[in-house]
Amino acid sequence: MDIAGKTALIVGGASGLGEATARRLHRAGAYVVVFDLNKERGQLMVEELGAERFLFVPGSVTEEADVRRAVDAALNTFDALHIAVNTAGIATPGRILGKQGPLPLETFSKVIAVNLIGTFNVLRLAAAAMQQNLSMADGERGVIINTASIAAYEGQIGQAAYAASKGGVVGLTLPAARELAKWGIRVVCIAPGLFDTPLLAGLPETVRVDLGRQVPFPSRLGRPPEYAFLVTHIIENVMLNGEVLRLDGALRMGPR
Repeated sequence: MDIAGKTALIVGGASGLGEATARRLHRAGAYVVVFDLNKERGQLMVEELGAERFLFVPGSVTEEADVRRAVDAALNTFDALHIAVNTAGIATPGRILGKQGPLPLETFSKVIAVNLIGTFNVLRLAAAAMQQNLSMADGERGVIINTASIAAYEGQIGQAAYAASKGGVVGLTLPAARELAKWGIRVVCIAPGLFDTPLLAGLPETVRVDLGRQVPFPSRLGRPPEYAFLVTHIIENVMLNGEVLRLDGALRMGPR
């Protein structure tokens, strides 16, 4: 799929991996809709990038009405939706059996609601919009890119909720790709390793450096533009479908 002239919905696009992706696709000539809870960051992006090919819609991935509003905004403003990238997520830590007792069920449920159910909420509504597109080369109508984590495979102690949610996103990839193939809609998942995003921003710099040193090569935290670069390749390479791509510098996380 050629990116120029296509419409992309970037969920969680006001910061981190999503912001880098939104900016890269905008530079490549796409019409970009950013959907995010952070209204202040979203408005700043509108002011910087202009409203001709950029739109910000506030909302939560856990609310059906909010996601419908974002999809409808893409359709009503830019006439179609061809690309959806899911990057919104939370990483609330917590041991199953902590000092205060068992992990509160609401903590586990919230992580699952945002990371897994939120991803599915976007996928299903984006796919419904893409189904209406005219076929492009190879009969393609759209591509949906979800974000998991290497924690889906090597979840650490204290990551039970996060790893379970991202494991669900991994498990969603192939059946979704198989089902949506009849309409020419691809589904691909990226599983990042340790990236320099707001999820790690609150850590001391020394801790961030130490985390980067765990990566075999390059021995540093991943950079959001590197994630965005992979997104563009997935969009442009029609043979990438139903796959989970690790983006981690060969990192395999230990128990802690």
